[in-house]
Amino acid sequence: MFAQMLIGFLAGIVAGVSPCILPILPVILVGWTTTENPPRSTRRSLAVVAGLVLSFSLITALGSVLLSTLHLSDNFLHRLGIVALGIFGLSLIVPRLEQLIERPFARLGRPGGAGTSSGFVFGLSLGLVFVPCAGPVLATISVLGARHQASVSTVVMSLCFGLGAALPLLAIATAGSRLIERNRRLASRVRKLRPLAGAVLVALALALNFNLLDGLQRMLPGYTQSLQHAVEENSFAAKQLRDLRHRHATGSLAPCESRASFTGMGTLSHCGVAPEFTGITAWRNTAHNQPLTMKSLRGHVVLVDFWTYSCINCQRNIPHVEAWYERYRRSGLEVVGVASPEFAFEHDVNNVTQAAKRLGIRYPIAMDPDLATWNAYANQYWPAEYLVDAQGIIRHVSYGEGRYPEEESFIRALLHEASPTTPLPVATSVVDQTPHGSISPETYLGTKRSQFLVNNSMVDGQSDRFKMPTDIPFSTYGLGGAWTPSSECITAGEGARLTINVRARNVYLVMSGRGTVKVSLDGRRLAPVDVEGIPTLYTVLHSSVTQTGLLTITFPVGVSAYAFTFG
Repeated sequence: MFAQMLIGFLAGIVAGVSPCILPILPVILVGWTTTENPPRSTRRSLAVVAGLVLSFSLITALGSVLLSTLHLSDNFLHRLGIVALGIFGLSLIVPRLEQLIERPFARLGRPGGAGTSSGFVFGLSLGLVFVPCAGPVLATISVLGARHQASVSTVVMSLCFGLGAALPLLAIATAGSRLIERNRRLASRVRKLRPLAGAVLVALALALNFNLLDGLQRMLPGYTQSLQHAVEENSFAAKQLRDLRHRHATGSLAPCESRASFTGMGTLSHCGVAPEFTGITAWRNTAHNQPLTMKSLRGHVVLVDFWTYSCINCQRNIPHVEAWYERYRRSGLEVVGVASPEFAFEHDVNNVTQAAKRLGIRYPIAMDPDLATWNAYANQYWPAEYLVDAQGIIRHVSYGEGRYPEEESFIRALLHEASPTTPLPVATSVVDQTPHGSISPETYLGTKRSQFLVNNSMVDGQSDRFKMPTDIPFSTYGLGGAWTPSSECITAGEGARLTINVRARNVYLVMSGRGTVKVSLDGRRLAPVDVEGIPTLYTVLHSSVTQTGLLTITFPVGVSAYAFTFG
């Protein structure tokens, strides 16, 4: 754990001097230099740091658990922090409001909002809006928290990250506080500027609320990227983060997964006993939709396939899995497709059932809405295959698409191992549609992951009109017309358009609603797409050769778009 603490702390220091922190520096300086009692300003600085570290660390590691338990929206705590900052700002402008706020701290700190208690509360509110640049460390903590896999190690690493990030800020604030303490005239001037400081806080709270600082962050140079790479992406740090991600897994499974890779293991191995299916809420394609267990499947070779229906990689993988099931089930193969959702709409059993029929899936499907079986296998990818022999031992792990002949050879080897005298049918011959070469990356459109949006920031639930940018670099997109964003998708209003700079043979887009979507590539009209009903993956560009250019999509009112994938 010490190594992970050190990595978290060093990564936090890098985040604390990164360009992402610059937009909130005025908040920190205003909050720490508005004290009316200069001799205690250093103590107040420490109190604010403590509040910031505690709130940021706990919310990062445990926030999603708390929000889901209380049935609150994903951005509730962030909004709460913004409101608190705004109230602190107003209290510096309106003396009466300041008096009301300071009363709860009268016994704990000095009246007037200058005590350590009020500073600690200010730090708590600041921690709720503190969003440093996300690197591997912060991404690991956030993902584990979002999947309810937070542990003592996760919380401790989060605290270390927060401490590291706060260290540069504390140095700046302490230097400012000591300057004020040593200069009575400056201290007097600072007190007279309290209303102006309050206005700055209110303005920054509004800017945070409407995501007006995101554009500034994108414009700032990434001067800490190489440092972040050196601290967080070296081989030692990568191993520590991987171990943290897999710590919730059974001990016998973790070593196998650490050897698996996107290039395949190349040989059968012994990776430990396959975990039991757990947290499954429904079954499909079994006798009377009754549950299966790994114990009941002993004697069969089992392929456990993790998938989600809007994932194009999974959709290209499914014909091969279905072909193996049909070809070898009489020879002793069983397939279980564990439906592990990525989006909220994929939690719906009816949506998964309809998608499975549409995709031609006839093998058993296990609904894993809370990712319980996903976690039991320490899985991280869609699609992912775990090949289990007749004794219940995992013998091969494969992530992603491709390598189908190799995987089928492993299936045949285990079937022969289970029953050496039983002849096997000829191998399958499904065409491999795995794309090769450089193509556009998967692109999400909701507010949670809109990092490729060029022209504007989006606010969850707030309708807005967008002006299409004149310059859209490769693998980014711009919006035009009226849109209403949510955490996972954007919903079209009047004149809604989206232009994305792509490189791919095929472009797919998850959409829902009803209406005809118009598509063009560099001004050349393509076939329109009819959107009908629940969220579904649609093909908006299909070509035999790689296409590069600006793909423009015009949406009818009410149609929602979730994510692009490419092939």
